Amino acid sequence: MTQELWSNVDRYISDLLVLPDAALDAALQASEAAGLPPINVSPPQGKLLHLLARALGAHAILEIGTLGGYSTIWLARALSTGGRLITLEADQKHADVSRANIARAGLAGTVELRIGRAIDTLPQLAAQGHGPFDLIFIDADKPSYPDYLPWALKLSRLGTLIIADNVIRKGEVVNASSEDARVQGVRRFNELLAAEPRVSATAIQTVGGKGYDGFAIALVIAVAVENL
Repeated sequence: MTQELWSNVDRYISDLLVLPDAALDAALQASEAAGLPPINVSPPQGKLLHLLARALGAHAILEIGTLGGYSTIWLARALSTGGRLITLEADQKHADVSRANIARAGLAGTVELRIGRAIDTLPQLAAQGHGPFDLIFIDADKPSYPDYLPWALKLSRLGTLIIADNVIRKGEVVNASSEDARVQGVRRFNELLAAEPRVSATAIQTVGGKGYDGFAIALVIAVAVENL
């Protein structure tokens, strides 16, 4: 198995099952032109997020980590009528690119982009009475993943789906002695999921154009008293 094969299969899946889309293609092109890192979800992964949100009938979605807005567009398009998506981005340059991409997709009135470190903006959301969210997608700085989980739970309801990207790290997640803060961040996040009685969780490994990584998926099966 090689990266070339994984990429070829990704292209096959995209060509067969992910229809061409001008707004999504433009978002990728604008992100590349602006020099944003090419770490957005792949087209098949974007459609997976879209389908999961649609299956939930999601009316409120929270995204932690916007980058160029590619996954934001996929998720926002899945919202039920009148739904709303809030996306959090720490980097001003990324936010500027994503705001333009979201507007080009016709979603400026559906998506609210908040700029600042998520560890600062998440408490603001809670204090302002936002939530509960039907789906929460975490795709931001990996060392902070353990800090984001408690806030995701606080902003959830019974039945909320919490999805976290990049939790396998090319298999390095099994390396307990790794000196990579990103690996240790997702290891701790996965351990917290495993110990958390309010969720039922799993993780899946993925290969494709983005290489070898994976998603963690957690269903909220109980909520804390303060969430009621």
